[in-house]
Amino acid sequence: MPVEPLVEPLDTPIARHVWASRYRYGDEPGIEATWQRVAHALATVEAEPAVWERRFAELLTDLRFLPGGRILAGAGTPRQVTLFNCFVMGAIEDSMDGIFEALKEGAITMQQGGGVGYDFSTLRPAGAVAHHAGTIASGPVSFMRIWDSMCATILSTGARRGAMMATLRIDHPDIEAFIDAKHRSGELTHFNCSVLVTDAFMAAVHADADWPLVFPASAMGGAVDGASGEGETLRRDWSGHEAPVVCRVVRRVRARELWEHLMRATYDHAEPGVLFVDRINQWNNLGDRERITATNPCGEIPLPPYGACDLGSINLTRFVADPFTPRASLDRDGLAATTRLAVRFLDNVIDASSYPLPAQAEQARGSRRIGLGVTGLADVLVMLGLHYESPEAREQAGAVMQTITHAAYRASIDLAREKRPFPFFEAARFLDRPFVRALPGDIRAGIARDGIRNSHLTAIAPTGTISLLAGNVSSGIEPIFRRELCRSVLTGGGERESFRLEDHAWRRWRGRHPHGTPPDTFVEAEALLPEAHLAMQATLQPFVDSAISKTINVPESMPFNDFAAIYQRAFELGLKGCTTYRPNPVTGAVLEGVDTATPCCGIDRESD
Repeated sequence: MPVEPLVEPLDTPIARHVWASRYRYGDEPGIEATWQRVAHALATVEAEPAVWERRFAELLTDLRFLPGGRILAGAGTPRQVTLFNCFVMGAIEDSMDGIFEALKEGAITMQQGGGVGYDFSTLRPAGAVAHHAGTIASGPVSFMRIWDSMCATILSTGARRGAMMATLRIDHPDIEAFIDAKHRSGELTHFNCSVLVTDAFMAAVHADADWPLVFPASAMGGAVDGASGEGETLRRDWSGHEAPVVCRVVRRVRARELWEHLMRATYDHAEPGVLFVDRINQWNNLGDRERITATNPCGEIPLPPYGACDLGSINLTRFVADPFTPRASLDRDGLAATTRLAVRFLDNVIDASSYPLPAQAEQARGSRRIGLGVTGLADVLVMLGLHYESPEAREQAGAVMQTITHAAYRASIDLAREKRPFPFFEAARFLDRPFVRALPGDIRAGIARDGIRNSHLTAIAPTGTISLLAGNVSSGIEPIFRRELCRSVLTGGGERESFRLEDHAWRRWRGRHPHGTPPDTFVEAEALLPEAHLAMQATLQPFVDSAISKTINVPESMPFNDFAAIYQRAFELGLKGCTTYRPNPVTGAVLEGVDTATPCCGIDRESD
């Protein structure tokens, strides 16, 4: 199926800026040299490198596939950097030595280009007495401030903003302090924060029951805020422990009051986000051998300790034939072919990359997780004449993701036959995982026969700057935020520069209809009801074995009860997490619309 030829790459000022400030190496004369460098580097691990260098170069040059930013910036250079965008770090041992060892590991990882995610639930609550020193614990949030300062120091200059994720269990005694941690402007600015919400907590909210805040009894040697060191205990799964442990109940709260506290903080300050952690673990392809309690900074890759994000996105706008016409269609065969090649490309990243820490190398090579996603979905729907919130749009989007996922699994089976399965693979256990059980029969038969090269294959990232590089295509599966807007980005010297942007599909449509009235399919994000955002995410989640980074933009005027209902609905729809964004005095607006009275300004909220 013929698609339109590729326009000149880097045909917008911001695309040229992104390439020059983030991805260009040395004196590369143009982006073609960058693509060639990356293709060569990723082909060196192959038995026939020349063959695969040519194929990878074609994949990149046509903008059909957009590798993660760390791959573009680091592959084929002599820099001591990792090609993985992000890592989840190891469990933080609840001791001064353990805390600062974890801090050091994070600093080393960030220095080599990786964002980091941490679960702070292993740290004792504020007021707990330390066993040996007799000192009083200051709690997880106090130590998060040390991480925040480290991140600011490590990445004090340059075009990338430091990216960290902090999570805390909904039953940790310091959960209220965590929820309120970013209420003041300038506080913990390098962190995204998410609460690990369990199914039991949601049931307690529904039942209007009390909710125990607990911590492992073995670590609670003395009083907490003056309370007795003895009292009620119960057994709980807990971060950093392989089996349920005896936990001491520090106090009880009403579940609905705690939920409202969380919702109110998110309504007023845009954080924390919510991760439905039991669902994450239930649907984890390696859930029989690992327990996940954290994600990468944007949430699309839930990972075990020392797990890594190996990311890339298929640019869906490159597969539309006859856009904006009644004949518009999507090249499914081309999509499947690109998927197969992209899987091989990302699998090679695991062998071509360096690793900041040996434990990260062991985990990445053991599971060979990759995260292949999509970008430009909203633009494609417009090109096909579909409104983002229509059932037809969701049907098309679901079919696209199903095509990619099934092609990816088949490609990974072929790679296993050629190169061997991932080392942690155990056929019977893998085939019994819920996501794998739902795959077509031929894929399951192939896994049983040949194994599979990668434990996980799909994830949908927000695609930040790589979407700008591709002509400002709509990000991930997000709706078009604005047809025209201003965006402020970091320069290589750490300053900010503002650019006027046009959405990719909008620019192409205007080129064809300079004086025409745009169709109503050019809907912008805030014009959509939250249900439309949730429905799209829920449609794609069954075909994504990791997770989906998706932000529901809501107007400042939305009533609180309507806002809180979004998260309840996300849980009901089976989502793995939910993130919203409502303009507020602390974080302002993410991006600004363009009009004659608005200066170009905004906040660069993405690391890559």
